Amino acid sequence: MARADAKTAVLADGLRYKSKVSGSPFAATTSFGAATMSCFMCGKHRARSLMGTRKVLGKSQAVCSPSCKALDEALENPAG
Repeated sequence: MARADAKTAVLADGLRYKSKVSGSPFAATTSFGAATMSCFMCGKHRARSLMGTRKVLGKSQAVCSPSCKALDEALENPAG
């Protein structure tokens, strides 16, 4: 089985992706409180204000608050 042809090439200046957007999909914010973190339990990125800490294996980890499932439901149905 042959691989699909690569759609990128290394340019003379060393750049590979000419059309790739630089940076992270999680935009840098100016205030620390508006930053996102990933939940230790579900892995989804949430605003720090929606996170809490829970001891997991002896270390405090950032997790969805009150729980991953409850937060998903609250974000899907904001009026309900």
